[in-house]
Amino acid sequence: MSDLQAAAAAAPTEVDDKARKALWGAAIGYAMDGFDLLILGFMLRAISADLQLSQAQAASLVTATLVGAVLGGIGFGMLSDRIGRVRVLTWTIVLFAVFTGMCALAQGYWDLLIYRTIAGLGLGGEFGIGMALVAEAWPASKRARASSYVGLGWQVGVLAAALATPLLLPSIGWRGMFAIGILPAVAAYFIRHSLHEPEVFVARSKERPKQSALRLLVKDGETAKLSLGMVILCSVQNFGYYGVMIWLPNYLATRFGFQLTQSAIWTAVTIGGMALGIFAFGHIADRIGRRPAFFGYMIGAAVMVLVYSRLTDPFQLLVAGAVMGFFVNGMLGGYGALISELFPTAARATAQNVLFNIGRGVGGFGPVVVGAIAASHGFETAIALLAALYVLDLVAMWLLIPEKRGVELQ
Repeated sequence: MSDLQAAAAAAPTEVDDKARKALWGAAIGYAMDGFDLLILGFMLRAISADLQLSQAQAASLVTATLVGAVLGGIGFGMLSDRIGRVRVLTWTIVLFAVFTGMCALAQGYWDLLIYRTIAGLGLGGEFGIGMALVAEAWPASKRARASSYVGLGWQVGVLAAALATPLLLPSIGWRGMFAIGILPAVAAYFIRHSLHEPEVFVARSKERPKQSALRLLVKDGETAKLSLGMVILCSVQNFGYYGVMIWLPNYLATRFGFQLTQSAIWTAVTIGGMALGIFAFGHIADRIGRRPAFFGYMIGAAVMVLVYSRLTDPFQLLVAGAVMGFFVNGMLGGYGALISELFPTAARATAQNVLFNIGRGVGGFGPVVVGAIAASHGFETAIALLAALYVLDLVAMWLLIPEKRGVELQ
């Protein structure tokens, strides 16, 4: 039997125990990332007051984490495509956890910035490796919903952050909150010993191309077009998400005088809408295709961001926040499956990490841009301008990304 025939024979046809374990391992790692990044958003004011940071310095802590994620995504993605998903996934979780814990020891802006950047390296590796692991372990007919379930891990993490921060921050402070972040290192041990490499990866790894995984993302004009399209989609996704979520508590507090607990409730409802949107996206994409699902969500995101920025009634903000969250972040449920189907096994984790984390790097400037526009023109204008980005999203999806529902992985 040839290597290609072996790879085809290794393609999963049902959801077995290995597939479920791969899903849990990836989702738990992603939940830990979400918890850490969102508690940072909630704690910016407390950190700024304690370390005497300017607004720009505070926002740059988020940006540094996301820029670090780009570098980690490239390095760990290539390593995962070379030596295996499970081992490298464990390394990324440990790196992320240790340097998140180190943030609790920060004495000023610069050492905290360094810790956040290194933690970002681990964060950048986790997403793509976990998505590649799940895509290779699940059958083609359920691949989109599986990747959406991994995306739900992030929402569980940010929801936990929204609920836990108001309860814990007053008693343990921002340093105590960061100290909690070291717990994922313990989970990494159990994740490492319960997961196995997907058979598709094992079979395909016997036929390694001479080109590096990074080079495979632009090996010809058609592949470069796919990579460009995914960079645009992931950049808009992350810019919109971080632009809204990092500043939402501040926006509610500034415009309506909400205290941290009230802002957390409004944010939690928005996150709940996001979780429902992600869950629905995976099932929709498996049923009608990736492109129709993305088109519908992009249009919904543009409309709802615009509507949300015009509301003044607290109850309307609560309801509209959930609907906005459904569309703005629901698309996260589709990137794992879409990227996995567009790129070969030899570059799959690299593609997931590089393309999505370039989007994260661009998205990392969302809080800075939104903050700058808010300072000069108000939060309403800043949030409304995010709606225009989804027009670019629609064009990129239409011109650059083909439909791949149901295909077997290359």
